[in-house]
Amino acid sequence: MKIMKSERHNKILELIQLKEICTQEELADALNDAGYNVTQATVSRDIRELNLTKISIDGKRQKYVALQTTPPQLNDKYIRVLREGFVSMDMAQNILVIKTVAGMAMAVAAALDALSWNEIVGSIAGDDTIMCAVRTVDDTISVMNKIKKLIR
Repeated sequence: MKIMKSERHNKILELIQLKEICTQEELADALNDAGYNVTQATVSRDIRELNLTKISIDGKRQKYVALQTTPPQLNDKYIRVLREGFVSMDMAQNILVIKTVAGMAMAVAAALDALSWNEIVGSIAGDDTIMCAVRTVDDTISVMNKIKKLIR
């Protein structure tokens, strides 16, 4: 079965968040261990396409991180929309249901989409309710915690 590039890219972003991956070889090994059959050339291309960079861990070693592509001021706007529209949230397995102020669901869903959280596969918004498809149950809990931190 051929794995889609977007799936591999999502896995790379997940791996560099979870582990200190310092070299292309370490990333290739981690991907191969996860069932993605990749070469060093593929990993090199993926790093370029994902706009990954390295940051210092301890002054001696460096690890890969994803560069933020959304300017910080835009993130602030999305967070403000989230704060103003959010009412409550609940989960059913890997489905996150968010209740909003009447008429705000589309704006809040657009704000969530713009934050580009890897855990969220997609969202559907009505008038005052958003349904987010999240990758896993653990990711749903993680997204709920992120939202709680943002709306404080």
